[in-house]
Amino acid sequence: MPFDAREAKLLEPGQHFTISECPGLRFEVSTSARSFIYRYKSPVDQRMRQVKIGEWPKTSISAATVEWEKLRDIRAAGRDPAVERRTNRLREKEERMAAREAASRQLTVRRLCNLYLEGHVDRNRNEKSAAETRRTLQKVLNDHPDFAELDPAMVNRAKAFATLEHYLDIPVQAGRIRAEFGAVWDYGHDAGRLDEEVPNWWRQIMRGKLRSKGHIREGVAIGTAKRVLKPDEIGTLLRWLPNFSRLVEDVVTLYMWTCTRGSEILAMERCDISREGDTLWWTIPKAKTKNSRRDGATDLRVPLVGRAEAIVKRRVELVKDGYLFPSDGRSGHVEQKTISAMVWMHQPYAKVRPEYERARLPVSHWSVHDLRRTGRTQLAVLSCPDEIAEAVLGHMPGGIVGVYNLHRYDKERREWLTRLSDHYEALSKTR
Repeated sequence: MPFDAREAKLLEPGQHFTISECPGLRFEVSTSARSFIYRYKSPVDQRMRQVKIGEWPKTSISAATVEWEKLRDIRAAGRDPAVERRTNRLREKEERMAAREAASRQLTVRRLCNLYLEGHVDRNRNEKSAAETRRTLQKVLNDHPDFAELDPAMVNRAKAFATLEHYLDIPVQAGRIRAEFGAVWDYGHDAGRLDEEVPNWWRQIMRGKLRSKGHIREGVAIGTAKRVLKPDEIGTLLRWLPNFSRLVEDVVTLYMWTCTRGSEILAMERCDISREGDTLWWTIPKAKTKNSRRDGATDLRVPLVGRAEAIVKRRVELVKDGYLFPSDGRSGHVEQKTISAMVWMHQPYAKVRPEYERARLPVSHWSVHDLRRTGRTQLAVLSCPDEIAEAVLGHMPGGIVGVYNLHRYDKERREWLTRLSDHYEALSKTR
């Protein structure tokens, strides 16, 4: 029968009709489509085969007729249309795969960066460090798409400098970009992806010239000066601490009473706390310390005394398991930058969110990390030996001392942190 659109619409799945004007051409209906099909006997092996021409109504009867004529001519020439179509599809697939493989072999700056991330960074750095490195490289590649698609061997000194020049207003960022791209090129040489003759210009441009401009407060650059609170400022701050939220008060107090890093404090877990006799200890796993990548590093044992002991006891009772400073964020605990931002909000010069009523700090121009430096300074004031004070901070001894002196100073840490606690309590009562 001739093709009838009305009849085509009425057909049920599994039904079909042939189109009389085109021998072998039929219209079939399945559960998912209505299609034009060419059925024929193969001139090669005399078997019945079929070729799908297209789906109706996207493929009209006119278009189906034209394609049917082509397939019929192929059969009339003694060839099998279905076999030829299958062969062509296989050839096209092989060509696409070959093209993709050739493209993957073509080294670009972007591909070299990905090789560095997958082959070195993801294997040797912790999750946070790897994510930051990936973000740093990705920003430069996105900012400079032409540079990203260059052959690394074509990146000369001028191109490297021109790329870095966009970030010179923030020397710390520029220095990190320069270091990471230098590591990318080093990895390329080590992995044999770059010829030995290709220079690593990132190791040479702006060498020694990317220095931090220091903090900027109230619009004025204050340089890289290290802030240490004076005894009267310590006492004033201790008396003012309850004006903070309980979270910030606890963290600031732990900074002062343990002299540890903020990242270590906020990653404290219930399983890290142990009671040994009548004393409480906090054991920081090596993986959570700044020395995690150093061969001679060990877990850092911190004695909890005074206010630090009281805070940890209270928080241990509040959590059944996991972090003592939990958060819904990706890390699972409060981030160090959150505490820094909260402290900054209480500084007298903080102008963000003027509608937010909050008490202002009577001791200004300090950050939470300055409290660690202040603790080290006060230990020196109390005549604590340097090797013990450095052990309290979790610093590893260098040189020959670090090789031969393996004493862990647990007893000495407790003694001097207890003295520091008493010293702070005395300052808090002095007006």
